[in-house]
Amino acid sequence: MRASKKIGFFIIPALLIYGVFYVYPTVLSLFYSITDWDGVSPAFNFVGLKNFINLFTNDTIFIKSLTNNVKFTLSASILQFLFSLGLALLLIKNTKSNVFFRALYFFPTILASVSVGFIWTFLYAPNIGPIDQLLKSLGLEWMIQDWLGDKSIAIYSIAVVKAWFHVGQMIVIFVAGLQAIPKQFYEVAKIEGASALQTFRRVTWPMIAPAATIVVAYTTIQTFKAFDLIYTMTRGGPNYSTEIIATNIYNVAFRSNKFGYAAAQSIIFLVIIGAITFLQFKLVDRYETN
Repeated sequence: MRASKKIGFFIIPALLIYGVFYVYPTVLSLFYSITDWDGVSPAFNFVGLKNFINLFTNDTIFIKSLTNNVKFTLSASILQFLFSLGLALLLIKNTKSNVFFRALYFFPTILASVSVGFIWTFLYAPNIGPIDQLLKSLGLEWMIQDWLGDKSIAIYSIAVVKAWFHVGQMIVIFVAGLQAIPKQFYEVAKIEGASALQTFRRVTWPMIAPAATIVVAYTTIQTFKAFDLIYTMTRGGPNYSTEIIATNIYNVAFRSNKFGYAAAQSIIFLVIIGAITFLQFKLVDRYETN
């Protein structure tokens, strides 16, 4: 009994922090989502589900931001997953050179998102940016683009930055998962005459499924709410081509002073992230059981 009381005592601070900084703001957002509060006035009116209905029937910018979110999340997540897994397979051995390259790839993750945004804005700068200069020096002028000014490719340009930014973290997770696989499995596969592709399908991939689950869940959630990177690089432009739900919520709340309407968007945002995470874990559990 005394031990359980002590454990309960130590849990209280964590519960208080969680309640104050997560539960309370969520409940408050849910409350304000059914009002027309402007964020300043003490008075407001209850509008019921009007904000939610308007989001999906009259708000073209919200629909566009949702579409951009899907494009950005899929692009960045796929790139990040493939590059991190591929690099982890190359850097699995604990040699000095591999440890150095793991640290090198991990380095960008310790930078602030705003710093990364400014760095890549300079790299993408038309004509004078290092990327365009490199293409010119290689005789590939036809590949030069207005990376952040062309509304057809701007969201994908930022997706590349997002993948580059966090690929080092995912390499660490994959390397840990790969190194945990018993070597006997590979020895048996070699004796059976399995090819490299068959070994990956039958041995490596099933064994790193838990690590893959973490990577997919983390990258999906992080890319879906990548406010700071996008706001630093394009502020949602050009012509809302890089506007995602997170930046749209900010603009609606702090530029238009429609806090009630922004709260409704944040609730939709929360539901979408929760649904995506739930589906991901369900799909992975089904794969592991099969």
